[in-house]
Amino acid sequence: MTDDATRIGDPDERPLTGAFRADGRPLDIDEYMAAGGYEALRTALRDMAPGDVTQAVSDAGLRGRGGAGYATGRKWSFVPMGDDAPPAKYVVCNGDEMEPGSFKDRFLIQGNPHLLVEGMALACYAIGASTGYIFVRAQYDEPFALLSRALGEAHERGYLGERIMGTDVSLEINVHVSVGRYMCGEASGMLNALQSDRANPRWRPPHMASAGLWSRPTVINNVESLCCVPGIVRLGPERWRALGLTDEGGTRICGISGRARRTGAWEFPVGTPLREMIEGPAGGMRDGYTLRAVLPGGASTPLIPADDIDIPMDFDHMKKAGYGLGTATALLVDDSVCPVGLCLNLLRFFAQESCGWCTPCWAGLPWAVGVVNDIEEGRGRPEHLDLLVEQMWIMGEEMCFCDLAPSATKALGTALKLFRDEFESHIADGRCSYRAHRSAADASAAGAGPNAGGSPAPPGPPSPPAPPRRPGGLPGLAPERGR
Repeated sequence: MTDDATRIGDPDERPLTGAFRADGRPLDIDEYMAAGGYEALRTALRDMAPGDVTQAVSDAGLRGRGGAGYATGRKWSFVPMGDDAPPAKYVVCNGDEMEPGSFKDRFLIQGNPHLLVEGMALACYAIGASTGYIFVRAQYDEPFALLSRALGEAHERGYLGERIMGTDVSLEINVHVSVGRYMCGEASGMLNALQSDRANPRWRPPHMASAGLWSRPTVINNVESLCCVPGIVRLGPERWRALGLTDEGGTRICGISGRARRTGAWEFPVGTPLREMIEGPAGGMRDGYTLRAVLPGGASTPLIPADDIDIPMDFDHMKKAGYGLGTATALLVDDSVCPVGLCLNLLRFFAQESCGWCTPCWAGLPWAVGVVNDIEEGRGRPEHLDLLVEQMWIMGEEMCFCDLAPSATKALGTALKLFRDEFESHIADGRCSYRAHRSAADASAAGAGPNAGGSPAPPGPPSPPAPPRRPGGLPGLAPERGR
């Protein structure tokens, strides 16, 4: 990079995106190094022991950016070190990013792939691993190409390979392309997929820090989590932590999708309220639309009512308020969105993506899809709402093998509280009022069109047959069953 004006910010103030080019082109290695790239790796290899890197990450307070929010340094500290440690260890980067509404990892890779490469190298050095894997789904063609190019450039400059930078440390990082499905984002399921096994979750213990990939000690982190590490080492944990607005510290990528004036992803200090994000770079809601609620961290987080969007966006404040931060990629729900239809759409996705490993998930999610579909189609009954609440308890965290089913129902659980009157009106009226309103608007528009003189509109395609129903009125499982 030859001119600071080509950057969108200061890498010292915005360590994740400050080095990005203003024209959106991904950085090559020379541009990354001109913005301070690979200084952290050089500092770590020259002046820091592996344990010092782990301690710096702990002191910075970095928490996993994949949704769970587990302390990153603490996770690294569980990996056995010393002469008695297994000779083979691995760092695996979770870049699957299959959750609806999440795109921050792709945003980081497409802007600066070398940031992830350096973060991976630092993580490998910290736990004594000589091999790393970046796990991406097959649909991420551009991120895969950019990472492959970045790894080649890093090899040519001596940041990867044998005896990197003249030290005794050797390191290889590989990109693994998966067929891609939501379960591959679950840590142990992803390891199984990386080993060419079925992407099912694993029983724990043993934990992955002692027996992960190929039963060797393994650390798994999200793309954004690893991208934070170079900034922590380069700036120091205290300075990096001071970039945040709350005790959690640092910065993170937050995305906005929905009917905002501008959608996309931006870097914010941790603790920035959601309202500031929506009304700031996103430009507020589009004309004619009113915000009703927000899914703050992707499809697997509870809905936040529009009145509560002043809560600081960090893990502790969101949890205290009864919500979840997740991936911090917010989906805006406006007054044109049917809450029942929204929940049905999300449930269908999760039911399809179930790995089929435990009964509450593979059977419970399709059953919930069928009930919500009946409500949306006007075939619901009042007792269905209490049945859904009971079913969500059956699919709770204590009942399932992993977090897919409990997370899949969080939006539905909050929607039944925030918008219960609309679920009830679907049942009482026998129809979706949003759909009826759209149909009336379409008919009005058609009446003002070429057929306004009285000629009948051409017939449309026949309606699909109604799904089969079990005795008692509840929908059958077969039409909605996850594959």
